[in-house]
Amino acid sequence: MKVLNLYAGIGGNRKLWDDVEVTAIEWDEKIARIYQDFFPEDEVIVSDAHKFLLENYQEFDFIWSSPPCPTHSKIRWMATFAPKNPWTVIYPNMQLYEEIILLDSYFDGKWCVENVISYYNPLIKPQQVGRHYLWANFLIRNERINVSKHMASIDDLSLRKSFDLSNYFGVDKRKILRNCVEPEIGKLILDCARGNTQLTLTQILEEMVHV
Repeated sequence: MKVLNLYAGIGGNRKLWDDVEVTAIEWDEKIARIYQDFFPEDEVIVSDAHKFLLENYQEFDFIWSSPPCPTHSKIRWMATFAPKNPWTVIYPNMQLYEEIILLDSYFDGKWCVENVISYYNPLIKPQQVGRHYLWANFLIRNERINVSKHMASIDDLSLRKSFDLSNYFGVDKRKILRNCVEPEIGKLILDCARGNTQLTLTQILEEMVHV
């Protein structure tokens, strides 16, 4: 299976994947080097993931995308009301929905777009597993694993064991780990993609009503 892993970070979602040929796209060169150390068999490209998707989506069997989440996060929204708030109000980054619409409309394979639970009602209804909103063209059943609804932290032992960052410097290790998708969730989603029928988002919503 040829997999495109967009906004790859250090590869939290990819950790437990097997029998895959992965192309990983990461904008930050330092983080891309860490990913390559953990997954030397993957092709790692330092590039704009949003642009790469548009130009190359047809070359893959499965596409995973985790667009930047800060402009959608409940945490940022709540912080704007805090005393001495250092953050300004900004527009949510709509590239998230651009990718969902493109994949649902044009891509022939299986796909999943992951993001945080947003402070607003999502414009396209997602599925939800733990602390993640997931848009996909297959049904994701999450009863097989126990997942946390709380943000992963640097004290999360499972992430620290999976990704030892002690020998890396010049990067925000706390942020890197917080941005990781739990490996178990990454595996769950790929397993569901392999085993479930391909559907449109409209069909997914109809199925969710009956689950």
